[in-house]
Amino acid sequence: MKGIQRALLCAALFLAGCASQPDIIDRGSYRVDTRHQAPSAFPRITSLIIHYTAGDFDSSLATLTGPDVSAHYLIPARPPGYRGKPVIWQLVPEEKLAWHAGVSYWRGYTHLNSTSVGIELENSGWRQVPAGLGMVKRFEPFEARQIAVLTTLAREIIDRYHIAPQNVLAHADIAPQRKDDPGPLFPWQQLARQGIGAWPDEARVQFWLRGRDPQAPVDPQQLLVLLARYGYQVTPGMTPEQQQRVITAFQMHFRPARYDGVADAQTQAIAEALLEKYGQ
Repeated sequence: MKGIQRALLCAALFLAGCASQPDIIDRGSYRVDTRHQAPSAFPRITSLIIHYTAGDFDSSLATLTGPDVSAHYLIPARPPGYRGKPVIWQLVPEEKLAWHAGVSYWRGYTHLNSTSVGIELENSGWRQVPAGLGMVKRFEPFEARQIAVLTTLAREIIDRYHIAPQNVLAHADIAPQRKDDPGPLFPWQQLARQGIGAWPDEARVQFWLRGRDPQAPVDPQQLLVLLARYGYQVTPGMTPEQQQRVITAFQMHFRPARYDGVADAQTQAIAEALLEKYGQ
């Protein structure tokens, strides 16, 4: 009898402690002790991926709510107002996986659908237009109202999941062989000033440029080594065209004034400055 009484007393003391212990959570028919957290655990969401839809809003919404692809958010080019505030569309809860990244790679991780939040921006993307003797891609600019609401949403997501600046990415960064979005007209530098994403310090770019002509050619292999260290997928046996697409993706993000995929001194200096600032 004394043993039973002692056990009941211990249980009562334990439950009394539970009542005042915020780390022991009551879930109705049972309680969960969360005081002993395993160190070998990582957050599911570690990156934010920005896309454009390459279509109008109605067709984009239909595609993103169809059976093949999805994204967490869709932001119209001109968000409508409701009671004085812009409206955006959440298509997938953030805690669920959305199929927006596809075959992807960043900093050693593949299948970024599992570790990211995806935001789609209504934007027609690019079209081919005549230029000289050939054709070039002409990208569509983004609307100021669209970027304004994106800025607020992106900052909230970054704060919610403690996403590092170097993990706020273009779709082209994680899939340069397949994708161009959100393209060279997306205002990465503007967003970086708002605490969204990475951007090199100009003084450090000039330091790494070391007085060279910014357009002076550099060894593409040396540049690709830097881009691989920063996070891009660079693999043995890539064709010159595949290598050029990796360089182009980097330039569209960090040197959008010229994104021809040519390895030059300025691109190399930007890569050095980013590695110095954000690690590798």
